[in-house]
Amino acid sequence: MVCCLSLLMVGVDITAVNVALPAIGAQFDAGVSGLQWTVDAYTVVLASLLMLGGSLGDRWGRRRVFVTGLIVFSAASVLCAAARTVEMLIAFRALQAVGASMLNPVAMSIIANTFTDPRERAQAVGVWGAMFGVSMALGPIVGGALVSTSGWPAIFLLNLPIGIAAIVLTLRVIPESRAPHPRRFDPVGQLLVITLLATLTFGIIEAPVRGWSSPLIMLVLGAALVAVLGLLAYEPRRREPLLDLRFFRSAPFSASIVVAVVAFAAFGGFLFVNTLYLQDVRGLSPVQAGLAVLPMAVMTAVMSPVSGRLVARRGPRAPLVGAGAAMLVAPVLLFGVSASTSLLQLAAAYVIFGIGFGLVNAPVTNAAVSGMPRAQAGVAAAVATTSRQVGMTLGVAIVGAVVTSRLHGSVAAGLGAASAPAWWLIAGWGGAVVVLGLVATSARAAASAQRTAARLNPEALAA
Repeated sequence: MVCCLSLLMVGVDITAVNVALPAIGAQFDAGVSGLQWTVDAYTVVLASLLMLGGSLGDRWGRRRVFVTGLIVFSAASVLCAAARTVEMLIAFRALQAVGASMLNPVAMSIIANTFTDPRERAQAVGVWGAMFGVSMALGPIVGGALVSTSGWPAIFLLNLPIGIAAIVLTLRVIPESRAPHPRRFDPVGQLLVITLLATLTFGIIEAPVRGWSSPLIMLVLGAALVAVLGLLAYEPRRREPLLDLRFFRSAPFSASIVVAVVAFAAFGGFLFVNTLYLQDVRGLSPVQAGLAVLPMAVMTAVMSPVSGRLVARRGPRAPLVGAGAAMLVAPVLLFGVSASTSLLQLAAAYVIFGIGFGLVNAPVTNAAVSGMPRAQAGVAAAVATTSRQVGMTLGVAIVGAVVTSRLHGSVAAGLGAASAPAWWLIAGWGGAVVVLGLVATSARAAASAQRTAARLNPEALAA
């Protein structure tokens, strides 16, 4: 429950801030670029530091780093509420992301090290995934209500009491844990990871606006490529690397990372197009749009613990294949949506997509930490969390570029035709989850996981 509080706080904040952007722009007379970076500054910094947050928890103590993240995130939220210019708000949002980078991967590591029994861990991960659906459901509704009644700063001030409660409970009920033999700090590896994630995320966000062939985008993506090559050349030579590349010799681990990217790309793209559709085509307010997608959020919350139990009892194949199938069917139902599309059709698509997205979280997270040495649980969890962040950013960027390139005239008049390729693209990502789910759960994949676990932890394999 305490670990889930951090996910609730961060998740509600992200979705609520999106609802508040028009009010923020009106108060600060901010342009589209300023509002975009109010969101993107958080995304870039968070994606860049997740690996560092996970490794710090393993080295310095997971409870200590978790509490530090809560303090930084809560304090930065108060500063966001007190911002007097959009530039100040962007800077404080980046500080929020610094705190958030110490929360989710470290909380997942705490769960992995507390629930050592595979069945209990899978169920705990399912509950953790359910909180994502709850935060997604509450964010637009709470954000819309607070903006309407108290103004946009109230969205950030809401984090303060939640953060204080989480800090107090963490100090009371969560035991301290760290790697039994702290790994040496890897400054070169950390710098390469930060460079890779920062440049890749920045490039994904800015490429649809500036063009993939623009000098800036080519420069940052080139820097990302150099960082990848640097990691491949440098990390295997270290006795205790930040990112042990042997992780990826496990087919289930590698597949879970790719599934995380693909599934969250589908989720980000699905939400992006539906936000445009519900507000610009159907004419709904932010609060009404949040209520409209409530069936998706509810099903995500309901199916996440169900997925955890399925993983515990029968393994990850059924939830992964079911998740991909649902995420394939849902966007097909929305092909050709217009202002006259029936609410029943919309609700069916949202329910089906929510089922799929709820099913995918537990097997992905469980595969990321299972079989890995518990001393490196924070890094393994951070890789999975980073994959989700990059996937969502990638989904919004690609789907946004596809829609805007085909949109001629007003959104209300042209979104139906312009969004058709986007729905097929999202459906294709759902199909990829099905294929990856079958590959990752094969006998050959299980054997590769056992070999990898033996190499990583020959004395005592993590369950």
